[in-house]
Amino acid sequence: MKKINYLDSIISPIITEKATNQSEQNKVTFKIHKNASKKSIKKSIEKIFKVTVVKINTINKKGKNKMVRGKLGKKSGFKKALVTLKKGQSIDLSLGA
Repeated sequence: MKKINYLDSIISPIITEKATNQSEQNKVTFKIHKNASKKSIKKSIEKIFKVTVVKINTINKKGKNKMVRGKLGKKSGFKKALVTLKKGQSIDLSLGA
């Protein structure tokens, strides 16, 4: 397995209503590289955002088959990470910095 650079392990934040509500509990959701491990995710989030990570939960979302203009198409799956931060810390994703 190819080793992933810590900057490449995080693809994008997931901003949904559920993810926004979880930010009150010091939790942030990210879309991550499919081969990223929990250790590499923790290291990259701590370096990029300068916060302390307490816990990481990862979920593999499977792709779905969808009908697109009468033809069968496939929606790609992805891996996401639910990151719990130390109490009192937060990551503000609305700034877009």
